Amino acid sequence: MSDIPSFAYRLLWEERELLSVANLTRQDGIDFLRLAPAIGIVTRITRYGLLQANEALADLRAGRFAGAAVLVPSLGRAE
Repeated sequence: MSDIPSFAYRLLWEERELLSVANLTRQDGIDFLRLAPAIGIVTRITRYGLLQANEALADLRAGRFAGAAVLVPSLGRAE
């Protein structure tokens, strides 16, 4: 019997990693959100219902939107 060749585990399941930005204080967040429009920061989101998480990942992979995908519990389809 021969050995099974090795490969990166992430390629098997295409898993993603969620990162936290919780190292700021609440006041830091408030200050930043007040400053953001004044310095030209514009956010772009595409909303997906929680049940469409796989569709959101597919759209992200395919580059079908700019910005961030946001999962919300009450939506049925992408908006």
